Amino acid sequence: MPTIRGVLETAIYVDDLARARSFYEDVMGLRPMHADGRMTAYDAGSGGAFLVFKRGASNHRTTLPGGAIPAHDGQGPLHFAFAIPRAALSDWEAHLAQAHVVIEDRVTWPRGGQSIYFRDPDGHLVELATPGLWPNDGA
Repeated sequence: MPTIRGVLETAIYVDDLARARSFYEDVMGLRPMHADGRMTAYDAGSGGAFLVFKRGASNHRTTLPGGAIPAHDGQGPLHFAFAIPRAALSDWEAHLAQAHVVIEDRVTWPRGGQSIYFRDPDGHLVELATPGLWPNDGA
């Protein structure tokens, strides 16, 4: 079986790209690597990219100099998680409170990891998780 090295990209779709950019850059502190009217690509750490697409803007084939990307889009609230260091959890909780972001729930996992859950402006469920959630997360 050929190997998979990891998840390279995770994508969500939003109604207002400027509003999403404000949230992910100002509240979450993500750095854009690429931005245009269709999407913004953020550095998600460990070689991964977090892609935020304007809903409907990729419903057609996108031709690039090196090839084409097939049409794609999505609806409804999605879930994704960002990995954070264990020691950063309380700092994140304070930062989110200061930004008026409501933490909906918290989980302490059997392996000792902890997660907090909150919503972005489009209703997507954002999770911040410390090591100890999955057997392969370095805990």
